[in-house]
Amino acid sequence: MHPDALRKLLDRLANGEVSVDDAVARLRSLPFEDIGFARLDHHRPLRCGFPEVVFGQGKTDDQVVDIFARLAAGGGNVLATRVSPCAGERIVTSVQDACYNSLARAAFVHRAPETPAAGLVAIVAAGTADLPVAEEARITAELMNQPVKTLYDVGVAGLHRLLAESETLREANVLVVVAGMEGALPSVVGGLVAAPVIAVPTSVGYGASLGGLAALLAMLNSCAAGVSVVNIDNGFGAGYQAALINRLASAPPGPGCPQKGATNEH
Repeated sequence: MHPDALRKLLDRLANGEVSVDDAVARLRSLPFEDIGFARLDHHRPLRCGFPEVVFGQGKTDDQVVDIFARLAAGGGNVLATRVSPCAGERIVTSVQDACYNSLARAAFVHRAPETPAAGLVAIVAAGTADLPVAEEARITAELMNQPVKTLYDVGVAGLHRLLAESETLREANVLVVVAGMEGALPSVVGGLVAAPVIAVPTSVGYGASLGGLAALLAMLNSCAAGVSVVNIDNGFGAGYQAALINRLASAPPGPGCPQKGATNEH
């Protein structure tokens, strides 16, 4: 159950609009729901601030659609990755407000909050062939209520295309940089910005790229400080991590904490 839905239920209980038995029945699926082939973690939004995400690869279309529909009934955002076109079409048909992005192979329901988040996540992709992974990262960050800007087809083979976007690069609190082939782009971006860079190697490239292994190793050996690396083609993991970083970077400071950009020097 989404935290907002839980608060509304408790408010209705406090106001006498629902009975204790009705509230217990609604809460019976917390913290998880056993549906035989899966145990859905409905408690995750309360613990982590974002619902459980469905990994569609390896599941049947029926399983993906069933899990997605049950999560959507909880009232919050829903995301499923690696979803086949057939399952995506069925989700859009059967679940209200559901969308399917065929490029990212992602199905989602985005119930936007009333107050937009602050800060900026930049999604940077080297080439058009890297867009499926970059789009997965974008959708993930946006579902976590983070403002996103995308810079696509700015790989190092034409460095002027990247340098033309220097202002946008410097605006971001965190950057997700997606590249295949030799995987050089995150190192270049890391040398241009003062923000964390999350590098995503893709499985794009000719034979010696070894399905993204060459890009992965290059990114792990980056000479630029501030570059971290997720697994090959893991746009979701990068988008999620970027959203968490932007949340923290954009949060107002607590008592006694310096403002962003301030120092403790006297």
